[in-house]
Amino acid sequence: MTARRRAQEFCEAYGLSMPILQAPMAGACPPALAAAVADAGGMGASGVVLDSPARIAEWVAEFRSLSTGPFQLNIWIPDPLDDDPAGISAAEDFLGRFGTPGPEQPPAPSFEEQCEAMLAARPRVVSSIMGTFSPEYVERLHEAGIAWFACATTLAEALAAQEAGADAVVAQGLEAGGHRGVFEPETAERTAVGLFALLPHIVDGVDVPVIATGAIADGRAAAAALTLGASAVQVGSALLRSPETGIAEAWAASLEGLAPEDTVATRAYSGRLGRAAPTGYVRSWEAPGAPSPAPYPHQRGLVGRWRKGIPDPAAAVPLDRANHWAGQAAGRAVAEPAADVVTRMWSDAQALLPPGNRDGVERKV
Repeated sequence: MTARRRAQEFCEAYGLSMPILQAPMAGACPPALAAAVADAGGMGASGVVLDSPARIAEWVAEFRSLSTGPFQLNIWIPDPLDDDPAGISAAEDFLGRFGTPGPEQPPAPSFEEQCEAMLAARPRVVSSIMGTFSPEYVERLHEAGIAWFACATTLAEALAAQEAGADAVVAQGLEAGGHRGVFEPETAERTAVGLFALLPHIVDGVDVPVIATGAIADGRAAAAALTLGASAVQVGSALLRSPETGIAEAWAASLEGLAPEDTVATRAYSGRLGRAAPTGYVRSWEAPGAPSPAPYPHQRGLVGRWRKGIPDPAAAVPLDRANHWAGQAAGRAVAEPAADVVTRMWSDAQALLPPGNRDGVERKV
């Protein structure tokens, strides 16, 4: 099957006119961004790992007030709780250099309640990262006409997702910004594979459509991913500077001219490995004598407390007020409307794909 035909079939299945999905970036996916991508012909998204059921419903209602296009809701599969008192204490002491912490944060939303809220919202797609859903939940999704996309960073993870009933696999290369979607957190560093090595490996090994993500910031990368067997691409860092995204000014500034080799894989924000800009805060956790960040979700909770506390004006470097996530192509992000970014990406990709109709549709003979 040709790249164009694969993309066409995927678009027909999910109500798209271009095979481009917005990455579900928790904390950086307001309804306006998702609506802009959906109205341009792609699929919008929201990462709901931090959201209460009420907030999930609010986001969906706002999106639907702006667009009738398709969207996905994405959530993390919870890790087994890793209580490491010594590690948590060491991370807490280290954070003391940045100021005085605020009070304990309220409990995280219930995963089960979040799952119910996603089901009630009836998106076109519910997607997962860090593992697979239970068979019972997958069955309920499918009974409701909701597809399940599962993130995978290895072929073994992709096969596990397919076996569990995933309708598509999101192949995430090490280049991707934000958290790595590994099923086992301790394997994140040693299973880091680039997208263009990972993608054909997964495509050849599974029977479901594969969506490519990681450093896809222009039509060249999109066309390459489709040529290597992807049915669609998922784009995150390329949209971070779009006005609809509305990220913090300091975060946006950290992306300006950021070279691929300068992004760093870090656990400093949450305890889970993710790719970010090399801020002073992030680099401080790599300095000699620095402890390891606390395991997830303890590190995330500690960082949240210090952000709500009183900063130390004498600190050598400030605490980042937002997670400066950045994929290896984040330096290519432009401060242009999201619709323009994805429309140009698809137009440029079509010009590079093997001959066919410019709209990506192969006419039946």
